[in-house]
Amino acid sequence: MVKAFLNLPRFQKRIISVASDMVVLFFAIWAAFALRLEQHLWVPNWDQAIVAAITVVFTIGVFIRLGLYRAVIRFLGDKAFLTIIYGVVLSSLSLIVLGYLLQVFIPRSVPIIYGALAFLFVSGTRLGVRMIVNHPRQRDKEAVAIVGAGETGMQLASALSQGTEYRPVMFVSFQRANHKAMINGLPVVSIEHIAKHAQKHGVRRILLALDADSKVNRKDLLKRLEPLTIPVQTVPSMSELVAGQARINDIRDLEIEDLLGRDPVRPDTALVADSLYQKAVMVTGAGGSIGSELCRQILRHKPRVLVLFEQSEFSLYAIERELQSINRVEGLNVELHPLLGSVTHRRRCDVIMRAFGIQTVYHAAAYKHVPLVEHNVIEGVQNNVFGTWHAAEAAIATGVERFVLISTDKAVRPTNVMGASKRLAELVLQGLAQRQNDTVFSMVRFGNVLGSSGSVVPLFRDQIRDGGPVTVTHPDIIRYFMTIPEASQLVLQAGSMGQGGEVFVLDMGEPVKIADLARKMIHLMGLDEKTEDNPDGDIEVVFSGLRPGEKLYEELLIGDDPQGTANPRIMMAREVSMSWEDMEATLDKLMRASQSFDCEGMVEVLRTAPTGYAPNSDVADLVWCSGFEVVEDISAEGNVRRLPV
Repeated sequence: MVKAFLNLPRFQKRIISVASDMVVLFFAIWAAFALRLEQHLWVPNWDQAIVAAITVVFTIGVFIRLGLYRAVIRFLGDKAFLTIIYGVVLSSLSLIVLGYLLQVFIPRSVPIIYGALAFLFVSGTRLGVRMIVNHPRQRDKEAVAIVGAGETGMQLASALSQGTEYRPVMFVSFQRANHKAMINGLPVVSIEHIAKHAQKHGVRRILLALDADSKVNRKDLLKRLEPLTIPVQTVPSMSELVAGQARINDIRDLEIEDLLGRDPVRPDTALVADSLYQKAVMVTGAGGSIGSELCRQILRHKPRVLVLFEQSEFSLYAIERELQSINRVEGLNVELHPLLGSVTHRRRCDVIMRAFGIQTVYHAAAYKHVPLVEHNVIEGVQNNVFGTWHAAEAAIATGVERFVLISTDKAVRPTNVMGASKRLAELVLQGLAQRQNDTVFSMVRFGNVLGSSGSVVPLFRDQIRDGGPVTVTHPDIIRYFMTIPEASQLVLQAGSMGQGGEVFVLDMGEPVKIADLARKMIHLMGLDEKTEDNPDGDIEVVFSGLRPGEKLYEELLIGDDPQGTANPRIMMAREVSMSWEDMEATLDKLMRASQSFDCEGMVEVLRTAPTGYAPNSDVADLVWCSGFEVVEDISAEGNVRRLPV
């Protein structure tokens, strides 16, 4: 019957609503007289019936005029109840006026009693219909608990109640005094009792809806939620809502950066703005994870020109399209120039920097995936070392004021070609900083970036969604982590702090054990880890062994005597450098090895240069890139016989 009513045409539903209101209004008038006169079988005279009929017709007209019958009952909101109140007040007044004009006996308390009853009946019928219509829909929706009983939580509960997927069943508060309170008909429970009440209410999902000014320790919160093995998700931030980038009910996976357990680095906004505002800025590798975030943040500092330099056509198209949208919506009026090319082409870099009068370069272009660079030594060194060198020489030739290199913690005592090439790139810039004083060179070194193209976080998330297993290279491997926006803020800060040749590093707090991170992600996605003790678990963590060139522990500093800066979370490393004459000789050797496609010769140059490179890969891991296949080890010294592939 409910389904038949819902399938009626809109016009017929309005007719039924009008007829229902007429019945309950007549009954309200009769009940008001009967209660006032204390006559259970009170029968009105002709004049009273006429007044009642005119009042009801007038009230229906008022309701129509106020738009009550245009409201969809299943989505009835506060405005509809205000409309009913206005209509009932006018109806009561009309009863008084009609009684006075037609000289009909109407006791003074009758309009008051009538108004109260009319509101109860008119609103009550609608509430009843809404409950009947929505109850089957609510029952079919997934029960969720909302962590946070503030404004964000209230908005989320309201949005979800109107949706088709989720049904809020309780709020979780961090104040014990709020335990067992009620908000919008939903119980509020303390975080200490969440396990018991989650089971009681059949919670299938936990949604974080914390206000922006919330003082909640998210790391401690996630520790409490992890044992529940219920999926934990979050809602967009207030800044995203205000910017129109998302809606309050856009549920998404938990941001794992909440596990970092430290406050993000806050840049000196005034200093950064002074180095970017109305300047001509160029970002190499603009389509990458770090490069694209740099572009977003630089754009909002309103440079005069922003040049996006990228060798991947699709990546360049994607970031240029996004930045044009931000530029238009926020009225920034920044000149955007998307340019295809490689930093290894010195002439291309020179022409671009000269044509646009570039003043600041952020050099994010690099090959950074350790195993891939380990098996593609020539391309890795050409891009990371020669690309940095050519871009830097072009910057000097064209009068660029500042050149900032995005480096990595893998450049510290590297065990892989990628780290060694990035350390050599740092040495190139330090040598150039000694050779001249016109262009200020600085380097920024940081750890793994959450959400970047090489991050384990999206990889683990995909593996969990695919049913596992989650692959971790070693049970003891640890890494430093930071967010992409935080890394980009550090780069911008360093770009404005550098005086020439400095290597800046971030105090990244405690490192994260990768195996623990994998287990946390499994639990926070509502699943159990499959182990020998728990063979019925959902996802297994498998240890695959260290990859070529991979270390158990990463470091940020080569020396043990870092120097502080104006920002307490940013340090300046004191490290060995090379004179430009020695650097030129090293680059010449690399160039000859590259031109002859001699991988082993190139690796030997990286090893003998003051990079600290100590490879943990054997020759079999490297000769593949030379076009040969290792057949067998034929000597005690480890010499190998190779045949062309």
